Amino acid sequence: MSFDEEWASAREAARERIAMRLNQTDPSRGGASDADLKVRQDHLGAIGHAAYELHGRLARDGEHASATTEEAGGDLTDNGFLTGIAMNTVQRTWSSQLRTLVDACAHISNHLDYSAALHARDDQDIRTSISRSKIDEYLK
Repeated sequence: MSFDEEWASAREAARERIAMRLNQTDPSRGGASDADLKVRQDHLGAIGHAAYELHGRLARDGEHASATTEEAGGDLTDNGFLTGIAMNTVQRTWSSQLRTLVDACAHISNHLDYSAALHARDDQDIRTSISRSKIDEYLK
């Protein structure tokens, strides 16, 4: 069998195994049998709190070695060692990646707080509109 024939056969076999599944996972593989997304406020709160705590710890502890590392890199560079340049590069990369991670944690925490408040407000609006519609039924 040539490569082209084998490749066509593999593509056809894959096409037979794959089907589009919207809003659910395959129940035969342990996925949920219903398509509803269920998220409870306590889950959102726990994730948001963990992101908030991680943000604080990273912001506080993530740069504790930066001054020492910069000093060592400078000393090594001044003495002609290429390792000093590499150490400074690693320090700059670490600081950049740390800022990105701290910003991402803040974004996650803030977004979950906003989402929880928005959904609570939406739930209240729905409750209010249902209550009004019941009152309107009695007034007619």
